[in-house]
Amino acid sequence: MIILDGGMSNALEDRGHDLSDALWSARLLKDAPEEIAAVHRTYYEAGAMVATTASYQASVAGFERAGLSRAEAERLIVNSVGIAREVRDEFDDGRLVAASVGPYGAFLADGSEYRGDYRISSTALRDFHGPRMELLVSSDPDLLAIETIPDLQEAEVLVELLAELDFPAWFSYSIHGTQAGRSLEDAFAIPVIDQVVAIGINCCPPDDVKGAVEVAVGVTGKPAVAYPNRGESWDATGRRWTGNGTSLAGLAPAWAAAGATYIGGCCRVGPDDIGRLSSLNKR
Repeated sequence: MIILDGGMSNALEDRGHDLSDALWSARLLKDAPEEIAAVHRTYYEAGAMVATTASYQASVAGFERAGLSRAEAERLIVNSVGIAREVRDEFDDGRLVAASVGPYGAFLADGSEYRGDYRISSTALRDFHGPRMELLVSSDPDLLAIETIPDLQEAEVLVELLAELDFPAWFSYSIHGTQAGRSLEDAFAIPVIDQVVAIGINCCPPDDVKGAVEVAVGVTGKPAVAYPNRGESWDATGRRWTGNGTSLAGLAPAWAAAGATYIGGCCRVGPDDIGRLSSLNKR
């Protein structure tokens, strides 16, 4: 298994940061970049081999909406990779940096990354994602993490952009991305291009992982990526997680047996969880 990191937002909240505004963790790219670096370092020290940048919620449009200039927005997006790379370089053992490309719904900040069906055109989605992806690639990450994609329209746009950029990426759905009667098989068939090194799911309940991984591997023949949340539910109105969490380490061996090569955690999964996942590689 290649162990990924866990959630950026919960790790920052555990360090005392209020992430209740629309920029979420991306706000700290401007206000406290050293705290983002500290989270990357903590996950690497816990055993993660991949740091996922704090660009999930970062977009030119989102930063401009918050009052920043376009130039400043672009600088912060580029810096999200630079911060992770600087921490990665403290470890001389092949660690990687994955530049996060979150869905359009993350910009909306209303929970629609779990619903999709934004009712906007593919052209509008392309105009939103294209500039950010170009900025991220220009800052020299090891790969892109195209993640939490909720529907097939957005997946198709992102795959077109990725092919044009000709840059490696993993591609993961939030698993709720089978809109209008489309099957999970249809969803996983979309990102089967040379640039995609792994296909799977993230930010879903842990119990959904094994079946989705089996479908992904069966449809694509590619390695799978899986990094669920802890099994809690996001209350978009109250902006909080509800319910009880699940330890991922007990489930991960079955995910690996089903074909998941890249395994980590998403929201509410912290450094201790990643440490337990990493220990599985030592048995």
